[in-house]
Amino acid sequence: MKIRKSFFVIAVVLAFSSARAFSQQITKFGVVDTTRIYQTYYRDSAPVRKYETKKATFQKEIDKIVKEIQTLHDKKLKFIQDGNDDAAVKIDAQIEKKTDYLQEYTNAKNQELKKLEKSLQDNDEFYKKLYDTLERVAESGGYSMVLSLQQSQAILWYSPSVDLTDEVISRLGN
Repeated sequence: MKIRKSFFVIAVVLAFSSARAFSQQITKFGVVDTTRIYQTYYRDSAPVRKYETKKATFQKEIDKIVKEIQTLHDKKLKFIQDGNDDAAVKIDAQIEKKTDYLQEYTNAKNQELKKLEKSLQDNDEFYKKLYDTLERVAESGGYSMVLSLQQSQAILWYSPSVDLTDEVISRLGN
């Protein structure tokens, strides 16, 4: 009986020791959607408003040109139905010219918007604050690593319970 008690005590001690060692080997990971944090944190800033205004202005102009092209298409169809092939050919040239302009305009404005967006994302002050906040959140939550969702090829699966995005957003405001 004494041997059995000793064996039981040794087994319990080993179980606790191995459980402790095992728990120290478990690594806690977290993921963060930095784009969503950026959009939430800077949504009301003047640079973002300027970006959104330019984007809306460009889209209005694109919509206007598309409408003009559609109107020309309608005229061309009418001329074709009426048998006025000469007028249809002239309208076709206008359609081609407007379509080329639309493509050039869209490419130029998309490049301009990308450049503006990149300058917003390269805001060092924001990222310094973000990384400082991430460090505090990770350390206080016991995380050993936080991954960015933007590098999705490195994340095969994650549990929503490790998503720290909302906590980082709330702490950035403090």
